[in-house]
Amino acid sequence: MYAQDDTFARDYFKSGDFEKALHEYKKLYAQSPSNINYIFQIVSTYQQLEQYNEAESFLKTLMQRVNYPAFIVELGFNYQLKNDMQNANANYTKALEKIDENPSNVFAIVRSFQSHALLNEAIVAYEKAAALNPDYNFNLQLAQLYGEQGNIEKMFVSYIDFAEANPIALSNIQRAITDFISEDGMQENNILFRKILLKKAQESPSLIWNELLSWLFVQQKDYKKAFLQEKAIYNRQPESLDRIGELALTAFNENDVEMAKEIFTFITQTAQDTETLLEAHYNLLQLETKQTSPENYQQIESRYQELFKKFGLFASTLKIQIAYAHFLAFYMNDAIKATTFLEKTLELPLTELQQAEVKLELGDILVLQEKFNEALIYFTQIQRTLKNSTISQQARYKVAQASYYKGDFKWAESQLKILKASTSQLIANDALDLKLVISDFKDEDSLQTALKLYAKADLLAFQNKKEAAILLLDKIMAEHKTEPIVAQALFKQAQLYTELSKFEKAETNYETLIANYSAGILIDDAYFKLAQLYENTLNQPEKAKVFYEKIIFNHADSIYFVDARKHYRALRGDAIN
Repeated sequence: MYAQDDTFARDYFKSGDFEKALHEYKKLYAQSPSNINYIFQIVSTYQQLEQYNEAESFLKTLMQRVNYPAFIVELGFNYQLKNDMQNANANYTKALEKIDENPSNVFAIVRSFQSHALLNEAIVAYEKAAALNPDYNFNLQLAQLYGEQGNIEKMFVSYIDFAEANPIALSNIQRAITDFISEDGMQENNILFRKILLKKAQESPSLIWNELLSWLFVQQKDYKKAFLQEKAIYNRQPESLDRIGELALTAFNENDVEMAKEIFTFITQTAQDTETLLEAHYNLLQLETKQTSPENYQQIESRYQELFKKFGLFASTLKIQIAYAHFLAFYMNDAIKATTFLEKTLELPLTELQQAEVKLELGDILVLQEKFNEALIYFTQIQRTLKNSTISQQARYKVAQASYYKGDFKWAESQLKILKASTSQLIANDALDLKLVISDFKDEDSLQTALKLYAKADLLAFQNKKEAAILLLDKIMAEHKTEPIVAQALFKQAQLYTELSKFEKAETNYETLIANYSAGILIDDAYFKLAQLYENTLNQPEKAKVFYEKIIFNHADSIYFVDARKHYRALRGDAIN
């Protein structure tokens, strides 16, 4: 019955029926006069009814019976609501003096101050209690209050002091500070935070300052300065290069290729364990392959051979062996040599998972040669051997993709339907994208002419024949100009132009798509890709803002919404989040 009455009281209060709420809370209080919640609700209900004298009388009677310092704050706030600031401040002062009597009173007092947005008083309470009892550490609470006040410098100092005393909470502190940091290193808050960290580093050298400086520089995408901090950390604690490796991958993912190469090179020159060395060499080769022109491919192959000579052809170098075969087939156009190499790799003592990784690449090389049926044998073997694994789902996607390339759209679609529920989000997304291409365009004509041409263009792109793919997409747009597949062709072509660094042509394609297919499903994709092009490549941030803004205001359900808002705010000079 108590629970039911409590529900009635809360419902009345929420709906604004304060007379009935007061009646119910008084009944509850009579039954349970020590229940703090009922006491506060009675006071709050009186105040909602503007019955301030009744609230005052209730509190004063209560305070004669119970010594609870939070009631003094409540009485002070009641005076404040009556515009009697003299009595309000007198009670706030009296409540703060209760901390002198017993520092542990701070918890109840601060709760009451904060519940009424009395931030200054809450800060004074925390500071007073911390001074009286050195065991108390209220830096985190103070930082949050300073942040609400807009006192950024004190907020940063409090967060940093808390992190110094509680290094395990560093990631939580970084998340809190992110709201006040911009990608612009010249922004006022960034400069202030950097100065505070540098001052702390001078006063009391600690790795935590290097970690925070590195983190700050990563937020600003200044990977060179972040690398200097990470090297300082490594020099003092040379146990692991994992942090430096993560920084290299971050720089690479953010298209700072030269910095990524510098960091990976440092790892190859510094690492002592083979696994770290091989991973760094692998990443370096991937970067250099993408940057190298065909006439220099022989140098890349020589690099691979040097690694095999140094580390051998064993299971430990499997990732590099697979990468080498891929390079031979997709870049040097020597699929036979690549296949022969991987068939020898399969003779090594490998686990089933390692064998599956080799077979996945062998299947891709067979697809490259348009030997679809032979490729399907490898992909099917993987599915049978490692059922329900991520690599098995990858193999199923490869089956669907190969079937799509050869024009067997019905079978491809059936496989993609299964993969929509894949445990791997990446595979599920790829499967959904390909399924939409097939389902959207397979019924445009009975012969599926346009879709077959598009699938062929997709295959050419997979075969690293981007120029040929672009020409075939031109043919689709010329011969099927009244069909919806033109929008898909424009989008695919724009992506290929971007990969070939033909950015103005990519821009034209996106603009054409936006102008003529604004009601289509690719419109938010086009907005986002064009905004990225303007922001990261064409150096036209104002134009980028326009297209991010279109996603924010017109496509709130888009998968790009969160990223668009983040980039828009960064370009506008706001905080990152």
